[in-house]
Amino acid sequence: MIPMFRFILATSALALTTACATTELEPIESSAFIAATPIEDDADYPVEIIETAVALPLPGQMKAIEASAPAPRLSPTQAIREGRTSALIEPSVDGYVNAIQVYPYTEGALYRLYASPGQVSDVALQPGEDLVSVSAGDTVRWVVGDTISGSGATARAHVLVKPISSGIRTNLMIATDRRTYHLELESVDGGYMAALSWRYPADELAGLTARNERAIARDAGSIERGLTLEGLNFDYRLSGDSPDWKPVRVFDDGRQVFIQMPEDIATTDMPPLFVLGADGDAELVNYRVRGNYYVVDRLFRAAELRLGERNQTVVRISRSQQRSGLAAIFGG
Repeated sequence: MIPMFRFILATSALALTTACATTELEPIESSAFIAATPIEDDADYPVEIIETAVALPLPGQMKAIEASAPAPRLSPTQAIREGRTSALIEPSVDGYVNAIQVYPYTEGALYRLYASPGQVSDVALQPGEDLVSVSAGDTVRWVVGDTISGSGATARAHVLVKPISSGIRTNLMIATDRRTYHLELESVDGGYMAALSWRYPADELAGLTARNERAIARDAGSIERGLTLEGLNFDYRLSGDSPDWKPVRVFDDGRQVFIQMPEDIATTDMPPLFVLGADGDAELVNYRVRGNYYVVDRLFRAAELRLGERNQTVVRISRSQQRSGLAAIFGG
């Protein structure tokens, strides 16, 4: 009896040893692993652009034109003086950023620059803007030069202005590869403007518009935000025909089903999606196309992609039964 028991034990031990030998995996080189690093979502989001409203007079608010009181005619000299005065922009306390007076750029405006003898005033242009020419009305009593700060894409052109005496005036025109600046220079004893520059509302609006276009294009190419890998279920099977538009993969997040189509699906006929009910009847289902994905806002057990009327090409999508942990490992 004892020899038989020892034989059974020896046989069991041999079987366990054989089983362990057959399931042992070869070690994997550590260099084959690539560390996963989280990527922050720093993409731009669409913003709402609200342009400044310009009030327009309504017909009932317009003033009647009295024929007996015509508008006084201005001489050319008076018209020039009034036009120049209305276009002139003076410095303001609110416009200062540290020692720099920042003007809002407007095409055709005249910008005032107050300078003093013995002091240099800096006219700073937009970064990346190339200086083409500088012209001053009085080049005898005003010293005008230019220089560049920074390098590469951050290079910035500067125009330097210095009067040789007080109580003098002239104008300055700066031409660049982007725009033209007109300045009124006045030399005073009481103080001077160390520097002036501009902000560019039109460029800021164009930048916001381009940002919105990029954000909209990015959203159109993505299927959904907030998806996590551990919350996705890829347990779907594809069967039936194998056309060029056969899905690459199918998965769900517990609420929606995502059907990934081939990258070139936009150049072919996109097949409609039918969901199969419990009795096998097919019915159309509402879905959205995001890039090369079909997004179905419900879960289903089985569905079919069908193309054609006669001799239809059919690809069936079936969701497998959820298996337990041991069944998922050993099958069954």
